[in-house]
Amino acid sequence: MKDSNYQLAVQLRHALHAHPELSNQESWTKAHLMDFLRRNTSRIELVDKGSWFYGAYRAGGDLPGLAFRADFDAVPVADGCGAPYASAVPGVSHACGHDGHSACLAALALEIDQRGAEKNVFFLFQHAEETGDGAAVCAELFQEERVDEIFGYHNRPGVPLGTVQVLDGTIYCASEGVILSYQGIPSHASMPEKGRNPAFAIAALIGQLGTLTDPKRWRGLVLATVIQVDVGARAFGTQASRGQLLLTIRGQYEEELELLRSELKRLAGEGAAAWGLDLEISFCDVFPETVSHRSSNDKIRRACRELGIPLRELTEPFRSSEDFGHYTKRIPGAFFEIGSGEACSELHTTAMDFPDAIIPTAVDVFSRLIEEK
Repeated sequence: MKDSNYQLAVQLRHALHAHPELSNQESWTKAHLMDFLRRNTSRIELVDKGSWFYGAYRAGGDLPGLAFRADFDAVPVADGCGAPYASAVPGVSHACGHDGHSACLAALALEIDQRGAEKNVFFLFQHAEETGDGAAVCAELFQEERVDEIFGYHNRPGVPLGTVQVLDGTIYCASEGVILSYQGIPSHASMPEKGRNPAFAIAALIGQLGTLTDPKRWRGLVLATVIQVDVGARAFGTQASRGQLLLTIRGQYEEELELLRSELKRLAGEGAAAWGLDLEISFCDVFPETVSHRSSNDKIRRACRELGIPLRELTEPFRSSEDFGHYTKRIPGAFFEIGSGEACSELHTTAMDFPDAIIPTAVDVFSRLIEEK
C-alpha cells in the first residue's frame, strides 16, 4: 500500500470517527465518503443508491467482477477513547470500528484507481449493519452488476495486531430480536384474582429458556438471552395487566434458529393461554448466519502466505451476528477478521478506537485477492 494513500485513509478515518451516525441516519457519512472518492480518484464510477453507494472500477464487460464491502454506521455508545478526533456526537461513537472498515475500502479504491486491475472491482459502502437492515438492501448490487465473488472483514480486539482469522462455513451466528407483548385484565391490587397478570406467564417462560437452549438438544450453538422485562406500572393499588418480554435468540445454523423460534412461540402461546392473556409476537434486528465459502477462504489463505501475514484458523464461530451473510447466500464469498491488538478495547465499549495500523493489512489482502488469476 502506498504511504500517500495510507495517510489519506487515516485522515478519512479520523473524520468519520468524529462524526458518527446511527444506522439508517448516515447522511453525512455517506456524503463525506463519496466526496473523498470524487476528490481522490479519476477512474472510479460512483453509483448513489440513496442510503448506500458503490464505486465501480470497470476493466471490461467480460472480465470477472469482484466486490468488497465496508459498513459505515455507528453505535449508541459514548466515546471515551480520548483521541483528538473523538466523537462530536453525544452518546454515539464508532465503537465497532466501522470508520476503519470504510477507510480501508476507500484506500483500496485509491490503489486500484492508480494502478488499475484486470477485473471489474466494486467497492460497496453499506449502511445499517448494526440493525441488520443494510446488506439485505445492498444485495441488489448483484442484480445491477456482474459480481462473481464478494469479500469483507471485521476488526477483532484481543487478537494480535494484523493477524488474519478465517473459518470455513458459519463464522457469525444468525440472530433476531423477539418482542413478546402480553395483555391481561387490570384489577385492584387487593383482589388479584379478579384480574389477569402477565407477570406469571413471563416468569414461567423465562424459567423455561434454560431447558429450551440446552446444548444437548442442538447440533450447534443456540442461545436465548433476556434483554428486557417490562410489566405493569408504578401504581401500588393496581395489579399489572400488560407486559413485554424482549429476547435475543441466536443460532449457529439458521435451520436451528428457526426451530428455536417455533418452539419459543409455542411455549409463549401455551403460557398466555394458561393465564388468559392475549399475546402478540414480533421480530426485529434479524441477521442471517454469515457463511464463508471454503474456495473464497482459500484465496485469503494464499494471499496471507504470499504477503507474510499471520493467519489463524478458527475452530468455532463467533456468537455475534453480521449481516454480510445476505451476500454469501447469493454468491460465493468470505468474511474474515483482522486482529486489532491485545491492547485494543472490546467492541461496543467506550474506549474502542480502530487502530490505523491495520489499514495496510486490509488493503494489501484485498489487493492480492484482486490480482489472483
